[in-house]
Amino acid sequence: MILCPACGSENLDGADECAECLHSLTDLSLPRAMTAVERGLLDDRIAALNPRTPVTVGPDAPVSEVLQKLINDRLGCVVVVDSQQRLLGIFTERDALMRLNVDAAKLAARPISSVMTVSPATLRMRDKIAFALHRMHVGGYRHVPILDDQDRLAGVISIRGILAYLTERHTASA
Repeated sequence: MILCPACGSENLDGADECAECLHSLTDLSLPRAMTAVERGLLDDRIAALNPRTPVTVGPDAPVSEVLQKLINDRLGCVVVVDSQQRLLGIFTERDALMRLNVDAAKLAARPISSVMTVSPATLRMRDKIAFALHRMHVGGYRHVPILDDQDRLAGVISIRGILAYLTERHTASA
């Protein structure tokens, strides 16, 4: 039960407002950070992850060239941009497995735009890390392009980068 701070009446856990006086109870239902790791997730912004500079390719780059770039540079993704560096799509190692698979050789000459993920979900540098984790979990993403306040590509974050951040926070608090 949640006690209303305005009138003292009891309300069910998770209620948005008091049943008696209609006072907002939403702040009372929010989880409180108990550790440095939890505080970091709830308070820190994506900028704290230092998103890496994305490797970009044009939409006409051949699939074979992009696959070679992923392998040679040990990348999990490349970002597909137009001539003004606006985000068009993303091509990830998962796209290679799920969309190309055993047909990679047959599709080698095709443009990457034909197999990329079009208009991928993005986040902003000012978004909180907890929101990024949620977005990645719900969408099943391992990589997310990050935009700045002018909608320009500013970086890419990966689940590996978030795990490194969490490990660092945990080690520092121990």
